Amino acid sequence: MDVTLATTAFAPVVLGFFGLGTGYLIFGPQELFGFPRRDASVDRATGVWGIWLPGFCQFVTGVYLFVALTWLETLKDPVLYTAALAFSAYGIHWFALGWNRYQGNDVRPTGLMSIAFTIISVLGLVVFFAAGAWPVGILFAGLTGVYVSEFFASFRIGARTRPPSSLSKADGVLSGSLGASRAPEVSVVNPGERALGFFHLITGLWLMYLTFATTLDISLHSMLPGG
Repeated sequence: MDVTLATTAFAPVVLGFFGLGTGYLIFGPQELFGFPRRDASVDRATGVWGIWLPGFCQFVTGVYLFVALTWLETLKDPVLYTAALAFSAYGIHWFALGWNRYQGNDVRPTGLMSIAFTIISVLGLVVFFAAGAWPVGILFAGLTGVYVSEFFASFRIGARTRPPSSLSKADGVLSGSLGASRAPEVSVVNPGERALGFFHLITGLWLMYLTFATTLDISLHSMLPGG
């Protein structure tokens, strides 16, 4: 006996939007403004958030879309196939990003990863603009900026060392929290990381808008631009 399920208009894309946007709004300020300042404790916290919000939320969304498109056939729009690919791939790669941040692992393999995800981002940009879904096309334009910046940030291309402050130079040493002396800290200015933080923030804010507009459109038929 064949069972045919009704087509649904309730694709759970807002879950993926919200999860990724939350992750970007957590990581972005740290990369652009240096807040909160990175240490082992902060890296563990951001790693956990990276696994569960952009990671798990997008993975669930992507798997749902694939199942609904291919097995259940409750979704019919072919453009959602690209969304399923993107949400699944981005979700899985955030599991790795979050875990690597939690563990304090080497970031250079992340730069190599960014090449493949730049390609997926450009693919999404082309598909959604061609389909007339310009709000999601804008999202993928932001994602393209994220992964191009990730390449430069991970390999520290153009990074330079900033000398200690004048106070540190004069004193020669700084007092630690327990009164012990230590050498003045030397910071690294990484333009790629600043660019990454910028694209994380603006793309994260756009994701929050897409979450808001799409949810209002589905729930209340309140048409905001991009909903």
